[in-house]
Amino acid sequence: MTATNTLRPVFVETFPTPMEPATLYVSISYRTCGHLCACGCGNEVITPLSPGQWSLTYDGESLSLAPSIGNWALPCQAHYWIRKGEVHWSRRYSMAEIDDNRERDRRHLNEAASSETPGLLARLRRLLRRR
Repeated sequence: MTATNTLRPVFVETFPTPMEPATLYVSISYRTCGHLCACGCGNEVITPLSPGQWSLTYDGESLSLAPSIGNWALPCQAHYWIRKGEVHWSRRYSMAEIDDNRERDRRHLNEAASSETPGLLARLRRLLRRR
C-alpha cells in the first residue's frame, strides 16, 4: 500500500472487512470512525467519537477529525490530522513526547468521563461490551 493524502467519507453501520484505502468510515450508531493508516502500512485505525476522545465535523462533502491521529502503538507511529478530508502530516515525535501525549489524553478522557451523566456512561459501557 502507499500513503494517502486524502480520505473520502463513507457512512456505514459497521466497518467492512477489509477496509478500503483512502476511506474514512463513520458509524454514527456506534459513535466511531475507522480507516486504514494514512501512511500506507495497512493497519486499521479506530477513533471513538466522544467528548474525551475524537470529534467529527462533516460539511456535507468532507470530514474533519479532532484531535490529531497519533498511531503511537503501531510500528509506523504515523501522526497526522484529518481536515476537510485531507491528511496533514506531522513531524515524528520522540518517546518522551509520545508519553506526554498519552498522559494528557488519559487525563482528558478521565475528566470527560467524570463530567458525563450516568445514563450516557452506562450507554458507553454497553457499547464497549458489544465489541
